[in-house]
Amino acid sequence: MQETPQQYTKRILGYVKGQEPLRVQQGTPKKIEGLIRRLSRRQMRRRPAPGKWSIAEILAHLADTELVGGYRIRLILGSNGTPIQAFDQNVWARKANYAQQDPHKSLRTFRTLREANLRLLKSLPKKKWSNYGMHAERGKETIARVVQMFAGHDLNHLEQLARIARQRRQSGK
Repeated sequence: MQETPQQYTKRILGYVKGQEPLRVQQGTPKKIEGLIRRLSRRQMRRRPAPGKWSIAEILAHLADTELVGGYRIRLILGSNGTPIQAFDQNVWARKANYAQQDPHKSLRTFRTLREANLRLLKSLPKKKWSNYGMHAERGKETIARVVQMFAGHDLNHLEQLARIARQRRQSGK
């Protein structure tokens, strides 16, 4: 059963409770590097189970999602109340061939985009954090909420990456 947008929001925000979202986002690239350090490309491309994403696919997803997040923040800054389009991550994964992407290049792309987005966010005056967009599925989302969602999204995928990396190291595959 697929979760509703409201269930997704609740789950993702649950990961970040009690943590500083910008600090979470700042630390994510280094944590990913630590998790994948000793894994081969083959290990990173192997799916943990049928229908589940591999490390390589998760890293490609994180890079694309960071691009989307930065774009959404810039849309909101440019036009308060702007519509925000949703996207189907599974369609993107298939169409962009996430399974064959180089995980190291995906991580580099993610890191570069993340650094640019954090620079922008840290430069914003506090009043801009209440600017918002109208997400097609989740409704009104302020920049502050977008930042929380991305931190929770990071933590969700860090858990997945840690679990898969542990399996890969234990099995050697």
